[in-house]
Amino acid sequence: MKQIYLDHNATTPILPEVFDAMVPYLKEEWGNPSSIHWAGRGPRKALDDAREKVAELLNCSPVEIIFTSSGSESDNLAIKGTAYSKKSKGNHIITTKVEHPAVLSTCKYLEREGFEVTYLGVDADGMISLDELKSAITDKTILITIMMANNETGVIFPIEEIGQIARERKIVFHTDAVQGAGKIAIDTKTLNADLITISGHKLYGPKGVGLLYVKRGARVVPLIHGGHHERNRRGGTEDLAGIVGFAKAFEIALRDMKKEEEHLIELRTRLEEGLSEKIPHVKLNGHKDKRLPNTANISFEFVEGESLLLSLDMLGVAASSGSACTSGSLEASHVLIAMGLTPELYHGSIRFSFGRSNTMEDVEFIIEKMPPIVERMRSMSPLWDVKNQTGAKITFSEKSCTN
Repeated sequence: MKQIYLDHNATTPILPEVFDAMVPYLKEEWGNPSSIHWAGRGPRKALDDAREKVAELLNCSPVEIIFTSSGSESDNLAIKGTAYSKKSKGNHIITTKVEHPAVLSTCKYLEREGFEVTYLGVDADGMISLDELKSAITDKTILITIMMANNETGVIFPIEEIGQIARERKIVFHTDAVQGAGKIAIDTKTLNADLITISGHKLYGPKGVGLLYVKRGARVVPLIHGGHHERNRRGGTEDLAGIVGFAKAFEIALRDMKKEEEHLIELRTRLEEGLSEKIPHVKLNGHKDKRLPNTANISFEFVEGESLLLSLDMLGVAASSGSACTSGSLEASHVLIAMGLTPELYHGSIRFSFGRSNTMEDVEFIIEKMPPIVERMRSMSPLWDVKNQTGAKITFSEKSCTN
């Protein structure tokens, strides 16, 4: 059976070049990078080289890079670390209702610790309002944490403008760039962010490794104590093979970014147009233009999304109903609810996230197979019967993949 993977926002396969770069540090160079003897010298150099490479790609200093175990750990370190270091100056944090659970759960935890959090809403396109952000700032605001690009809809937020607002008010600004890194250019000198989260397995690197960029002058209280690692900011022996793989994957992603962007947009556009032509009552969720090149979040009205995913899986197609961290839950997407979607739409949403190995043949396969699946599922829906019995007219906006 043909296998088509369209869940690259959940994770990506390790590239052969990345795997090859990691192997020596799983076999020959197995020493502890903190050891001062011969077994540690090679690993220490590899760790320093990887840090320098990542810093070069981000246009920052190597001392501004903290390697962690994941994007979630980096988010926790950024948010909790800033909150605890700044609590004498204030207790107010600003974020959005559509953040990744690693950010939302951390903010909820801090609320129980006495911090106050403002959750900004989004419009029907999934975009935040800069005016609402400005209005939310108080003299107690110590941190703004807003993602670079949404993991479910692909919507790209105006990070440079948000960072400028934070800088003018002397507020620490953190952005979760896990979905954006490797798809959007990141230059720490122009992004106006004090803290940036990136994860290795989202850009064809290994799982279990991430980083937090901490701008010079920004201070975060460590979450993990127990050693002098990462300049005393994160205890624990570094995952050297993972870090080497991360650096290699990031280098490749930026090297190929322009070419991959064109390829991904072509596939995404064909999928959206093909499904729109063949299936009535479908809707694109998220801004039509200001989104990642690889992401299409589409609602199929009067269809249960999980059932649709299972039918696709039986055909060898892997897609998602939202965040990989919540896809095992029956709860509706908090992102789509925040955008104002009705239950008929958010319960029938599917996220297709393309990657570098996908082809136009993959897209045409899905365009061919999905219409009969949707038709069969709708035939069993009482809501679909009501829609047809009332003679409701299908408008252009309902029929096409546009907002």
